Amino acid sequence: MNSRSAEPGTHHGFPLDFGRGGADDEHLRRQAVLGLLAIKDSDIRVATLQQCRDAVDKSLHAGGAFSATIPLVALYYGGFIDIDVVDPTRRGQDLFVLSKGHAVAALASIYADLGYFESSLLCNSRSHYSILNGHPGPLLPGVHLATGPMGQGLSVAQGLALVGRQSPTFDCYCLCGDGELQEGPIWEGVMYAGQAHLDNLCVIVDHNHGQLDMANRMVFTMPHLETVFASFGWEAASVDATQYDGIVRALEHFRYRPRNGKPMAIICRATKGQGALSDALNKHKVTVPDALIEQEVGLQRRRRRDRELELGRFYRRLDDHPRGRAQQEALAEGARAMHLDVSRGADGELAFPALASTVRTRRVPPRDKRIRYESSDLPTIDRARQYSAADIVTAAMKIFARDPTVVSIDADLATTSGLEAGIAAVDQQRALNVGVAEANMLCIGEGYAIAGFNTWVSTFCPFFDWKVMRRVAVGHQERLEAIAAPNGWLSEGHGLDLTMLATAANFETRTNGATHMGNDDNTIFDGLAYVRIVDASCPQQLLAIMRWIMDGNRGLIYLRVMRTPSEVLYPADYTFEFGRAGVLRDPADAVATIVSSGRGVHEALAAATACAARGVSVGVVDMSSIDEALLVDLCRSGKIICVAEQNNGYILQNLLKVIQRRCPDAASSALQRLVAINTLGADGRPAYIHSATYEELVEAYRLTPTAIADTIIEALTARGGPSERGAQ
Repeated sequence: MNSRSAEPGTHHGFPLDFGRGGADDEHLRRQAVLGLLAIKDSDIRVATLQQCRDAVDKSLHAGGAFSATIPLVALYYGGFIDIDVVDPTRRGQDLFVLSKGHAVAALASIYADLGYFESSLLCNSRSHYSILNGHPGPLLPGVHLATGPMGQGLSVAQGLALVGRQSPTFDCYCLCGDGELQEGPIWEGVMYAGQAHLDNLCVIVDHNHGQLDMANRMVFTMPHLETVFASFGWEAASVDATQYDGIVRALEHFRYRPRNGKPMAIICRATKGQGALSDALNKHKVTVPDALIEQEVGLQRRRRRDRELELGRFYRRLDDHPRGRAQQEALAEGARAMHLDVSRGADGELAFPALASTVRTRRVPPRDKRIRYESSDLPTIDRARQYSAADIVTAAMKIFARDPTVVSIDADLATTSGLEAGIAAVDQQRALNVGVAEANMLCIGEGYAIAGFNTWVSTFCPFFDWKVMRRVAVGHQERLEAIAAPNGWLSEGHGLDLTMLATAANFETRTNGATHMGNDDNTIFDGLAYVRIVDASCPQQLLAIMRWIMDGNRGLIYLRVMRTPSEVLYPADYTFEFGRAGVLRDPADAVATIVSSGRGVHEALAAATACAARGVSVGVVDMSSIDEALLVDLCRSGKIICVAEQNNGYILQNLLKVIQRRCPDAASSALQRLVAINTLGADGRPAYIHSATYEELVEAYRLTPTAIADTIIEALTARGGPSERGAQ
């Protein structure tokens, strides 16, 4: 082992100098390391069991937590991972991802011991009043992402490893379960990591041969994992994870090998509940009576004492070694690095009592997320021309990407998004393409966002993975909670700046078939907390939205853009503000208002012109993001509201929420004046739309300018409003 340069607050585990480097010295050093790790193992298992006893539901994901204990203790106390407990966000330190999030109890026991948080937090876990949940997230100091849904942590670890390439000594470690390897996104990540030569990534597979439904075997027989990983360009090792020697040697090999362009997989063979004495703990999750917990704790403590006695005998044997005194001092120093003391018990035998942990993590420094660029360098948009969204994105990114914290990841649709062409013109290492792997794309993007980058990912609207988006949103929410908490560990600027550029929104996909049509994505993703949905209607607005995002701290943005060129609707001085609609024709003096977004705004303007030709004054509102205040005003206006959308009624469903929540007194009147034109069926139920030209689609769904104008006139006539000739 060798030591990296230490920063204040760093933790390296066991000291690295135990002699002169000969074979005998190495043998003695290894005995000392393994002896201390075994004692630490007992402490972590006892703390994990006590979490179960003190949890609000008296439960524990025992099988996975116990089989993960040996890999976790070896990693954190064996001198391998270089972490800064005081500032867990400091660039350059190693990072860890617990992809199998159900093993959080073992990780929390270690983090409390290292000083990330008070050990008192281990009590009352899973309670509404605790930040220690059944799966980990950034509520817990030192935890960088929310995990639990299987198969995603490895891909996020790739993003962190890609960021870490800036440091020649950075490593990223990820612990996965073998049941998790049945998830498809795992193999998206494995393929990409090998192709990208991420030799600073180490994946530890807890191969405990069980999963939730079956604790003693897999639903699918696992292939020879070493061969599978190797076939994707990885280096793989298989170790016996029922004791420490194998995992220590494998971690030594990874950390001190020459960089060879290969990520490493360490397959840790064990069983569920490995290290528990009662077979009641061999299941995925257990609810354990206090009596059984106390029995298990007592037996674990007896095992710990046996390990102390064994290490004590080794310590005394060093008396006869030529450098024995120096080696005993090194062993004592190593014990302290593992938060153990060395003392004599009442019986005269050597003891290694646990040192009391102290909280070392402090609220981390704020991050300045603003992207620096020269506004005058941004493209000038000619209102007489038409532009595609991809062209605007490319041109703008050539300027924004001069700031080194702008990065993009495409999933084989870079020609549609325009991201790769723009950013690669500045720095191709920040313009990634993961191929046909949308889940991997978003997870890698999250890794960059965790590291503080302004991150953009892109694919077709319907291709974003809801399960991944939801987990990312959970992690973002927990970050915001940790920022807002009086005693939180994160500070301003540590949310995720992650823009999901969703191309071919509304009717823009056209003739690609129902699976590619973007008429339902916004209504589905509107249910995801903390995801801000924005629907761009014109090139100038898109540029303004990008500038708004580059101001930083915008969170999770789902930005829907058009695929084909469009006219310019806004002037050069237009500024975008989330939650404020664009008023393109003032509804104040109109008898009706059309509310739309995206390409539909162009049809709405043409419809307003058609109405004007028939003597009816109509306002037009571009609801690029939901403007609740304006919707309330429209509900109270007493005038016709025509919500015309090329999708399943995203604005409509938000308008209905606003009516219910903010103006229930005007609900009856507003609903009588509400006209909705969208892709919902006659029964109000969603359906998928099939291949068609744009012209066919707007005709089929009565979203042409003429059809919208006719609908408004019909609504006015039905209410006994102004006739075509007499309307003002």
